Amino acid sequence: MAPVFTPFKNDINRTLNVDVIPSYADYCQKNGIKGILVNGTTGEGTSMNTKERKLVTEVWVEQCKLNKQHLMVQVGGTSLPDVITLAEHAEKSGADSILCLPELFQKPVSPNDLIHYLKIVAKAAPNTPLFYYHIPRMTHANIHMGIFLNSIGNSIPTFSGIKFSSTVLDEGLAAVKADNEKYCVFLGSHAIMAGAYTLGFSLAIATTQNIFPQFGETIFKSISKGQLLKAREIQENLNTAVNIINKYGPFVPSMKAAMQILSSVKVGGTREPITPVTAEQMKKMEAELRNLPFLKG
Repeated sequence: MAPVFTPFKNDINRTLNVDVIPSYADYCQKNGIKGILVNGTTGEGTSMNTKERKLVTEVWVEQCKLNKQHLMVQVGGTSLPDVITLAEHAEKSGADSILCLPELFQKPVSPNDLIHYLKIVAKAAPNTPLFYYHIPRMTHANIHMGIFLNSIGNSIPTFSGIKFSSTVLDEGLAAVKADNEKYCVFLGSHAIMAGAYTLGFSLAIATTQNIFPQFGETIFKSISKGQLLKAREIQENLNTAVNIINKYGPFVPSMKAAMQILSSVKVGGTREPITPVTAEQMKKMEAELRNLPFLKG
C-alpha cells in the first residue's frame, strides 16, 4: 500500500488541490499499488482540519472504487470528538479500513490504556476493520506491540492489526507472531524491508511506494523466491536514493519534493508548520538523483 501525499496548491495557505487526486490514483494503479492510505503522516493528516480530511477521504473513496483498490483512512491525531467524527465519516463514505494514531497528549502508557482508547474509536465505526498506527518516533507512545496485540483478545471485534512504523525488528516480529499470527502487521519502514520480509513480514505501507513502487515489490518478490542477494541489492539502491532525498530536509517535505521530481504527479509543497524544500534544494536533489545509475533511463 502507498500512504499518499495530500496535494496542496502553492499558495500562501497551501489550500487543498483535490483536482490532482484522479491523476494520482491513476499513477498508483499503473504502478501496481494495491491499496491507498490517506491522511497519515505522509499525507499530513494532522495538519488538516476535519472538513479537509473528510473531503480528501471522499475523493479517494471514489477513485479507489474505480481502480478496485483498498482504501485505509487514518482518523487519529486530533481531539477524541473529532477522531470519532472522522471514524464515523470514513465508515459512511465506504472506506475499507481505518487506521488510528494514539491520543497524542494524554499518551497511553500501557496496553490497557491503548485498548480503552481504541474501543471508543471502534464503536464509532462498528462495521469497519480498525488498525492501530504505531509510530513511536513521532507519538512517543512506546507500548510494546507484541505485548499489546497479545492483550486484546476479543475485546475489540473489529480490530485487525497495526501499521508498524519502527525499525525494532524483534518487536515487529513479536507483533507478526502475536496471538497465533492473528493480526495483519504492515511494515511502515522502507529501510528494513529485506530483513523484515526475511523474518516473516508480508505487508507494507511505506512512503517510498509512492516514488519507487518497483523497489518495494521487487524486494518482496526476491525474498519470496529466495533471491537474497538480489533483495539486498535493491534494498541498498532504495536506501541510497532515500538517503540523498533526506539530505534536503525532514522526511515528509523531502519525500514530497522527490515525488514532484521523479513522478508526473504534482503534489505541491508541505503545509505549515512543516517547512517545504526550496526550489534551489529541489534542483540539487534532482541532479543527485538523476546521477544514480539505477534511476537513469
